[in-house]
Amino acid sequence: MTEPLELTPADSIEAGKRLVRGGGNPGHSLGDWLAGHFYRLTWRTPLHALKLKGRYPLKLLAVPRDPLAGDVDVGDALVKGLFVRLAEVQDIAGFDFTHEGHSPDFIVWLQGFGWLRDLAAGGTRAEIAPVAEKLVQAWIARHGEKVSEPAWQPSICGRRLLHWAMYAPLILSSSDIVYRSAVLNAFARTARHLDRTADRATQGLERISAWGGVVAAGLLIAGGNPRLAFGEAGLAKAIASGITEDGGLVCRCPQNQLEVVLTLSMIRNAYDARKLPVPGFVVDALAATVPALLGVTLGDGGLSSWQGSLPVGKARVAAIIAGSGVRTRPLRQARDWGYQRLAAKDTVVVMDAAPPPAARTAKMGCASTLAMEVCDGKHRLIVNCGGARGSGAQLPSSLLEGLRTTAAHSTMTLADSNSTAVLPDGSLGKGVNEIELDRSETEVASKADAAHDGYARRYGLQHRRSLALSADGKELRGEDVLLPAGGRKKQPTIPFALRFHLGPHVEATPTADGMGALLRIEKGPLWQFRCRGGTLAIDASLWVDGECETHNTTQLVVSGEAPPGGASISWSLKRAG
Repeated sequence: MTEPLELTPADSIEAGKRLVRGGGNPGHSLGDWLAGHFYRLTWRTPLHALKLKGRYPLKLLAVPRDPLAGDVDVGDALVKGLFVRLAEVQDIAGFDFTHEGHSPDFIVWLQGFGWLRDLAAGGTRAEIAPVAEKLVQAWIARHGEKVSEPAWQPSICGRRLLHWAMYAPLILSSSDIVYRSAVLNAFARTARHLDRTADRATQGLERISAWGGVVAAGLLIAGGNPRLAFGEAGLAKAIASGITEDGGLVCRCPQNQLEVVLTLSMIRNAYDARKLPVPGFVVDALAATVPALLGVTLGDGGLSSWQGSLPVGKARVAAIIAGSGVRTRPLRQARDWGYQRLAAKDTVVVMDAAPPPAARTAKMGCASTLAMEVCDGKHRLIVNCGGARGSGAQLPSSLLEGLRTTAAHSTMTLADSNSTAVLPDGSLGKGVNEIELDRSETEVASKADAAHDGYARRYGLQHRRSLALSADGKELRGEDVLLPAGGRKKQPTIPFALRFHLGPHVEATPTADGMGALLRIEKGPLWQFRCRGGTLAIDASLWVDGECETHNTTQLVVSGEAPPGGASISWSLKRAG
């Protein structure tokens, strides 16, 4: 096992102005889609089936340690006959690994066998081994010989190999030689499939997971040195293309960032199990991804909600970081990863200060540019509605799409439209392409100033947001400005709405002058909101928690109309008690 890494704190601020440009990629072309579709059709051909044939391994050379402990409650439910994943439930009795009506997140967990770690925590070996064997046998009967989606998607295959390897004693405890041989053959067939398909996985977490499976097979199947060399080369490329220089995934989703830290830790533990040195690029990737992940956590230890990410809770985040062995501080300035963190005492502000991810890398991207989340200690004060990525089976499709809009985030909208188009196929279209960013840190305050061009083409206006958090953490001052965009056609007036979605336990009471509100946090401090430059209203909102449950909340909305010359809305949040 590798020793925990002692790292230089990754929280310094490089002051000065920067220009951040988006990928400029509207999505897959028709040619890309057709090529991918026909390639997947080849999986069903006799030729591909022939390529998956080969020698049956007699055993695995080692059993890696899982860096994450399972959920006892989920494991207990499995022993009692139920798959339980967030708000989704599936009866095990008669289940044959079909999955109609389930969310993509549930399917990845199910087909990737991530539930094995939960089952391992749910009882004694005598209680859990029969359940594991029954389910593995059901999967082999359904998918072992027939290559199809989603069971054989490269990223899912990679996850499945890693989980099967880590829980080999559980799924191979049977004395039935035929069953054991079938499991090992399925392991080898999956590895051969990955040899040919890993690089077809989506850039980022999915491709890293796929190549991680190739590496694990190279380490754990006898005679695997050629595959290991091949897998290491592919994994190095997947990490280089999928993780930015400051450690964030190109999809910009914190929930995926959490999963990539876990995946890299699992890959590292596969090397440790063979007592082989871990490649430097894996060590370096872990050292970079953990501070980036910490940079988007709030005071309660959970994730903030960006790019469809659920606000995964403290316990899981802390457990995955502990399993990584990396000790570091949150990354406060990440231009490529795209998040700016202002922190003082108990107050933390996280702002999205980059264009949305390229459509090729994000299936559930959001139009959230310049939105922010704010917390006071463990209390979430300002949030985004969030949760689009992991809640597909629980929420109506209309609400699911609504969570991705600019209006579902704590930022400004013009003419009730998105700063970046959200397309019906789930991808993002035209909108924000450039961000101007200026960051500074003084003894008095932490400041971030950013502007985007998402509304310039349509409305001839640029949105600029300036934030300043006092050194004692008791006051956050902001200004949202609409500025004329040079050379663009101006409209007479354009309605705007500046939204501040409140956390689930925050009660807002308007002040007598109508220009402010008192924000009472349940069992927490009192904050005062003041604004100038628009009309303040308190409207209904909602928030999706880490378990995919929705909570009715409220939002502060500062609205008005911007003339061709622009408009300015100044506001402040001040701790009053």
